[in-house]
Amino acid sequence: MGDAWKIKDQFALYFLTLRVVFWLDVFTRKSHRDIIIDSLNFCRKNKNLEVFAYVIMSNHIHLIVRSKNGTLSDTVRDFKKYTANHILELIDTEKESRRKWLLNEMAFAARKHKRNSKYQFWTHENHAVELSTNEMIDQRLNYTHQNPVKAGIVENPEDYLYSSARNYCDNMDYLLEVDLLGPS
Repeated sequence: MGDAWKIKDQFALYFLTLRVVFWLDVFTRKSHRDIIIDSLNFCRKNKNLEVFAYVIMSNHIHLIVRSKNGTLSDTVRDFKKYTANHILELIDTEKESRRKWLLNEMAFAARKHKRNSKYQFWTHENHAVELSTNEMIDQRLNYTHQNPVKAGIVENPEDYLYSSARNYCDNMDYLLEVDLLGPS
């Protein structure tokens, strides 16, 4: 992986895209999405991660995040490891019609990289984009929240439960508390 998409400044605000290998639609199950929510909540409370925006799509997630203590790369690594292990465990134990196929695909991905064990869940890239201007922040925030709309899942960003768009609307229930970005 080249340096273009790496987290360079551990204290900076970043837009990240974490993608499941081969764009596998793993987050179609609520239990798998909930692991992401629970893990983001844990990272907010215990790893000094500020989460400003997120969306969980069927095969990837977008985040706008920053580390309060300058360990963003470590936090993202730990997040990916934890979520991969727990979702793989669910795939292996829950009634999943695509279980064998998903595990075969992830085993195939693991064989392509020396540092993998039995399965590879996430790609190694985080597609990290440092957000250094208000214009960049606004663009990525809008992009994140519009993802389910552009995918044809909902008509309005705030209608999608697994997105921080709901946090930015008055009087809406949401799944994960986020650190709201102010107007630029």
